[in-house]
Amino acid sequence: MAAYLIADTLLTDPELYEQYKLKARPLAEQYGGEYIARGGELAVREADLWQPQRLVIIRFPSSEHANAFYDSAEYQQILGISRQSARRTIVVVDGL
Repeated sequence: MAAYLIADTLLTDPELYEQYKLKARPLAEQYGGEYIARGGELAVREADLWQPQRLVIIRFPSSEHANAFYDSAEYQQILGISRQSARRTIVVVDGL
């Protein structure tokens, strides 16, 4: 069953975040990830619980693949760049 890694990101240093993006995408793809959305225009229709900033959605073949990507030593090495340049919420959710 497919799974989706969804990131809501508030950039604090957009220039530094570009370095993270250049490294994260090929790594996600190594784990079977396919970018579905990446920071496109948002039309927030309801916001009682959450006001998203910038969404990234990556489809993986399974939650095991998504979690293996996130937990990988390679990703952990570049995660610091993200933490220095953005505030984020990351979730992995099973799909259809």
